[in-house]
Amino acid sequence: MNELSNQQRSIELLQQLGLKEYEARCFVALARLPKGTAKEINETSEVPRTRVYDAIRVLETKGLVEIQHSNPQQFRAVPIEEAAETLRQEYESRTDTLIEAIDNIEPAIPDGDEEITHEVWALSGTTAISNRTQQLIDAAGREIVLIVGRDEVITDGLLEQLQEALDTGLDVLVGTQTEELRKQIAEALPDAEVFVSGLEWLHSSPLEATDDTTISRLLLIDKNTILVSSVHETDTGGVETEKAVFGRGFDNGIVVIARRLMATGLPPRQDPDTTAED
Repeated sequence: MNELSNQQRSIELLQQLGLKEYEARCFVALARLPKGTAKEINETSEVPRTRVYDAIRVLETKGLVEIQHSNPQQFRAVPIEEAAETLRQEYESRTDTLIEAIDNIEPAIPDGDEEITHEVWALSGTTAISNRTQQLIDAAGREIVLIVGRDEVITDGLLEQLQEALDTGLDVLVGTQTEELRKQIAEALPDAEVFVSGLEWLHSSPLEATDDTTISRLLLIDKNTILVSSVHETDTGGVETEKAVFGRGFDNGIVVIARRLMATGLPPRQDPDTTAED
């Protein structure tokens, strides 16, 4: 990635973290300079000189820029690690405030007492799907069965969460596509049952050779909640946006089907479709 691309990417990321464009441009300009005047910032950032002072004032208020009251005034960015921590804390604070505000909103229609078990919902984006996966695992009360179709699904955070589930007494079963990944997970989670699933159709369709869909993950929680995600692989080996569907309830058709499909890759004694609870 060239210098110009790095600068533009940094500006975009700063905007995503709450800075306006001119503020982000001024900060990136100062990150490239030991210190600078408004004129130098203007020349480096392409921010109009009349707007530099406004942007710097905001950055100073946020704790991202220091000012030397000389003539002319000099400005410098705080160290990038310090700036990143400041932005992270502000972002988390806004997120906490958002959660509190939304939680306090009165529902337009009160929830009924009966749990809906016949709905299937869709979700897009690897981050969103990973967060939903973690949420479902956190809500588990007895058993977690995870079939991994793509190695990228297994992250340090997910392994830590599964270990926490094991520590609380939950059964954790993890199916992989390769012996190599099985060994890796078994080493990280010695108390879990880890096995090669043998579900070849996770990566390809037995009926369509041109089908480029890969099942990323199959997650079954307490034998009544299912999440299935998939990606389309490109010719260059990359992937398009991950998409998922999930549902819950013993009477939910997709849960029943997924449970029986997953059972074909599970050791017989762990077949999720042969318990007395069903």
